[in-house]
Amino acid sequence: MTSLLAISDLHIGYQENRRIVEELRPTSASDWLLVAGDVSEKVSDVEWALRLLGDRFEKVVWAPGNHELWTHPSDPVQLRGEERYRHLVEVCRNLGVVTPEDPYPTWTGPGGPVTVAPLFVLYDYTFRMPGVATKEEALALAYDKGVVCTDEMLLHPDPYPSRDAWCEARVAETERRLEARPPGVPTVLVNHYPLVRDPTLVLRHPEFAIWCGTERTADWHLRFDVHTMVYGHLHIPRTTSYDGVRFEEVSLGYPREWRPRPTAPGQLRRILPAPRSAT
Repeated sequence: MTSLLAISDLHIGYQENRRIVEELRPTSASDWLLVAGDVSEKVSDVEWALRLLGDRFEKVVWAPGNHELWTHPSDPVQLRGEERYRHLVEVCRNLGVVTPEDPYPTWTGPGGPVTVAPLFVLYDYTFRMPGVATKEEALALAYDKGVVCTDEMLLHPDPYPSRDAWCEARVAETERRLEARPPGVPTVLVNHYPLVRDPTLVLRHPEFAIWCGTERTADWHLRFDVHTMVYGHLHIPRTTSYDGVRFEEVSLGYPREWRPRPTAPGQLRRILPAPRSAT
C-alpha cells in the first residue's frame, strides 16, 4: 500500500543512528517520506542522508531542525544563520528534495488529496514557565536550572539581531504562503517544532520549552485546515490530538533515548492513509 511516511531527529552523527538510516526502506515504490529536521549538524551528513533517502522514496520533504542550523566547529561549512539555511535549501534542491522554500506538493495517494507543507518557523522563547513574563526571565531561569539549549552557542540568527526576530520574520512569511495555498484541500504541516505548546508539558525539564516553538502558531492547526501536524525535536515519539487535530511526534532521537524502549528504533510513522487508531 502506498503511504505518506514520516521521521525526524535522525542525528546521524551517532553511528548507531547512521546504521538505522541505512536500513530505512519504503513500503512501496511510490511512498513519500517527510523528514522533520535534525538530520545532522554537518552539511555533508545532511546531504548524504537525504541523497540516500531520495534514491529510495518517490519524494522526500524536508523541514530544517535546529541542529542543521548550527555552525558547529567540526563542520567545514561555517556559514551562519540565513546564509546557512539557504545553502541547505540549495543542497536539497540539487537532490530533488522539497524544502520550505518550494511550492507545496499535493499528496494524491490513499487518504489524499492533501497539501504537504514543510515549515521553518523557529521559536521565540514564548513557551515560558508559569509566572515568567519575559524572554530574559525565562533564559535566566533555564541557566539557573542548568537546562540550556546548545542553540544559544551555535545557532546564529545572522543577519537578524536575534533568534526570536528571525522567528518573527519566518512566521510572517509562512503565514502568507499558507494563506495563499489553493482552497478546499486539507494540509499536512511538517515542522521541526510542535505548533502548540501542549506537547512540551511532558518534558522532563520544562524550562527547555522556550526552545521548542512559538505561541504565534497556536491556532495554525485550526486556521489552515490541518489533517495532521508532523513534528519532532522533543524526542518523545507519540500520537496526540488537540482540538480534534492529530499531532505526530516522529523522532528517532539519541541512542541513549531509544535503547530502553521496547519498540525497534527508526520505525517510519504512517501519516496517510491514517492508521485506524488515529481516525
